[in-house]
Amino acid sequence: MEYEEKILTYLVDNYRKSKKDSGNNKTNRRTQVKPEKIYKKYNANDGDFEEISRLNQLVNKLTEKGFIYSTTEAFGTQIQSIYLVDESILDIEKYLSDKYGYVSKDMKIEQLQLLVDYYKNASPICEKECALLSESVDNRKVPKNYKELDAVFKAISFIENNQTDLYIREVSMKVYGDSKFFENVTLQPVCTLLRKYSDRTIEENELIDEILVDYHIYKEPQKLCIKGNVVITISGNDVDLSGFSEGIEIMASDLTNIQSIKICASKFMTIENKTSFLRYKDNDTVSFYLGGYANRYQREFIKMIHDTNPDTKYMHFGDIDAGGFWIHHNLCEITGINFALFYMSSDELKNEEYESCLHGLTENDIARLKELKEMDLYAHTVNYMLENNVKLEQEIISLNLMNRKLTV
Repeated sequence: MEYEEKILTYLVDNYRKSKKDSGNNKTNRRTQVKPEKIYKKYNANDGDFEEISRLNQLVNKLTEKGFIYSTTEAFGTQIQSIYLVDESILDIEKYLSDKYGYVSKDMKIEQLQLLVDYYKNASPICEKECALLSESVDNRKVPKNYKELDAVFKAISFIENNQTDLYIREVSMKVYGDSKFFENVTLQPVCTLLRKYSDRTIEENELIDEILVDYHIYKEPQKLCIKGNVVITISGNDVDLSGFSEGIEIMASDLTNIQSIKICASKFMTIENKTSFLRYKDNDTVSFYLGGYANRYQREFIKMIHDTNPDTKYMHFGDIDAGGFWIHHNLCEITGINFALFYMSSDELKNEEYESCLHGLTENDIARLKELKEMDLYAHTVNYMLENNVKLEQEIISLNLMNRKLTV
């Protein structure tokens, strides 16, 4: 943001969040912002003089407009604090809207009222949620999720009135004209609302989107991918998978027909990414494609394997990043099995062969890794990642492992 937009937006937003906006304030506290909030090195010894001067000039300009005023230190020109001229709040909001596309609180409340009027009779849940939203409008409160409400109500109104068997992506096309929008954007808030008003008991380990089945909406058929020296007894027939070099896919709906799974190898390994699952081959390892966090069917399948093969060594192979370690942590938690980490250590991050494939950490990576480093299992590797700002995807490791086998 430019300094002008940053100062005015900060002051206006804080005014609208305060009791002054509704007239319920008992004391008339000034709405203010410190200059270091706008330019963090404003009072620092290494602050850029040109930036400080530019901010000072901008404050003078906005003061002349009648939008703000400021106080300076007793003996000098440094600004101590910048204050909003309350009487100019509407003029400032219009100025921000015209110049920067700012959406004022009044405009948000107007949009919310339009949503209430449009959806209040669309479906039973929409009616109940619109009643709550109407109270927010009356109290001049804007929900944090106000931007997504239109898309959520649009889906809810369709789903509650649906009587046709549909797949999730078909619903997405009908509601949004986009096959992936529902899954990628509104699935969680929509299913949360559906569950909020549902009388059905939630089963243990049930996924949040399974509520959609009550409305004739289904996921694409789930598949379980496995390969290696393993024999599956299904519907009374023994199926030896060792002859299938790339493994097979089992429909999740066939899980109930499986009587037993015999691992004829010393190791069973879950693999996070499909490319690594396809690439990795070891005669003494049965491989299972996970694809991310284990879903309900994968959990049931893995538990079935463990129940009949308790002496097998269980391992997990994934990305050496925050997501990879959280997937492993979740896998161990929900299955009750201690999966050993396979080539997911600082040794791989230090390996010169992978140096060109290392990536830096994002802010989100860092936040998630800081939680992981409190766990002994991950602490050493995670500390190395944080200290060296690195992460690594598993595909290069699986490729390298197989190339080594070919040259041996």
